[in-house]
Amino acid sequence: MSDLRRIREGWAALERERIRLLRQMTVQEGIRQYLALQRALEPHFQQTEALFRPQRMAYLAELQERLSRLERWRKERRGESA
Repeated sequence: MSDLRRIREGWAALERERIRLLRQMTVQEGIRQYLALQRALEPHFQQTEALFRPQRMAYLAELQERLSRLERWRKERRGESA
């Protein structure tokens, strides 16, 4: 077996494990993990702020919309008015 093939198979196995772990994660755990990454990467974000600001703002707007949809869905499941 070639080295490149072993590397590809290893990456594929890692990706399968990553997906499995993400599927087991609750929304709250996902948010905690996201915030931990945000804290760890904040110095880099500040250094590259001007370069990537438009993309980051678009991502944050999308995240906010997704969280709003999640909250509406949760309220609907509990029988509350949205």
